[in-house]
Amino acid sequence: MSDEAKRDIGVVGLGVMGRNLARNLARGGYSVAGYDPNEEARTGLRESEPDHDFATPADLPSMVALLERPRRILVMVPAGKIVDAVLKDLEPHLDEGDVVIDGGNSLWHDTMRRERDAKGYHFLGMGVSGGAQGALIGPSMMPGGPKEGWERLRPLLESMAATSDHGPCVTWCGKGPAGHFVKMTHNGIEYGIMQILGEAVLLMKRALGLGPDDASALMNEWNEGPLGGYLTEITADILKVRDPEDESRPLLDQVLDVAGQKGTGRWTVLGAVELGVPVPTIAAAVDARALSSFKSVRVGIATGERPAIELSTNDLRDAVTASVLASYAQGFDLLKGADDEHHWAIDRKEVARIWTAGCIIRSKMLERFMAILPSAEGPMLGAAMTDDFAPLLSGWRKTIAAASAAGHLVPAMSASLTWWEQLTTEVGTARVIQAQRDRFGHHTFRRVSDPETPVHDDWQP
Repeated sequence: MSDEAKRDIGVVGLGVMGRNLARNLARGGYSVAGYDPNEEARTGLRESEPDHDFATPADLPSMVALLERPRRILVMVPAGKIVDAVLKDLEPHLDEGDVVIDGGNSLWHDTMRRERDAKGYHFLGMGVSGGAQGALIGPSMMPGGPKEGWERLRPLLESMAATSDHGPCVTWCGKGPAGHFVKMTHNGIEYGIMQILGEAVLLMKRALGLGPDDASALMNEWNEGPLGGYLTEITADILKVRDPEDESRPLLDQVLDVAGQKGTGRWTVLGAVELGVPVPTIAAAVDARALSSFKSVRVGIATGERPAIELSTNDLRDAVTASVLASYAQGFDLLKGADDEHHWAIDRKEVARIWTAGCIIRSKMLERFMAILPSAEGPMLGAAMTDDFAPLLSGWRKTIAAASAAGHLVPAMSASLTWWEQLTTEVGTARVIQAQRDRFGHHTFRRVSDPETPVHDDWQP
């Protein structure tokens, strides 16, 4: 194919993710033009797939000129101001009907603004999950925005996506910024599950006294049951890796106890607060990462090792299973809250479906959520899941009680249990809070006998 031949799609940004998605498209039979201001990145794309003829012009207008009309352009650059800069450079060269898709981890508020400001072309925001390897062999993708733009991109995206027993792991996630909101929520759930598994590993080692091989074997055993999924699988692998500098010790023990984050977990919690949707498992995971960054403070006041506890591995498994279920349920609650507020037309069953392969939170549990979600019309998904949580509750409570009494860290599992206990308690703390609010601020309260009528009392004994 000559450089002048028209290409099916253009990819802007040829870092690891952009390059691998371009390669994925080429392997699916599509002709690709790629652009990056870095000459090495352009060369890297051409050399990565010698059997495919990538066009890699040295400037953006030349890349746009190489595309079939109406044009399809995938932008894979870091979230933030650089996305706006690329769109500004692209806009003079676009025509009505062209489709531009931002495939980075952009904040959904920015995506909403960019779609509103798009002049004469369709702008979509799309989350991509699966990491660099997933981008090459098949990620889960979450596009949202104008449905006409989705239909233009659909054949290409379906050819790129991972495939499960339920079909290609890509779907139109809804109007406006729904795609990036869904990806943000995916990452929030991911934060929760990662923290829960981290707590489980800590309890295996410090509370139950398991060595790395036994802990890995137990995690692999869990991976065969309801906890089966990508994150459980890689955690089992991580536990077995030896330190290349000293084969007598696990590499995990040499990892500095400070967790990084790129912001999507924090965005999830902020979005949930704005919508009034409780996501305590995810919030605890975000807080745990933030607290980990205060390493010097923690070292300075550390109180030493906590004692071992009496706890069965079955009870620990049940606590982990229930907490992971809670992380998923809270994420799906957030999607409903967003859809109720913004009317984006998010289909939560479809979201669960496209997460069954390719993405970081793929797991067996998503099959259960696919079954529950079509009939779960209420505001809290947990209400439809009593049969799922009930058999796990005893082990869940035993784990949290034993760990907390001995001072072992279980913030996400503890927050998950508290979420469930509050959800299943008919009369909790709110009546005291309402009385306090009425006493100091005359905010009124409602009587049990007449819940529709606000009343006031001076609350003087």
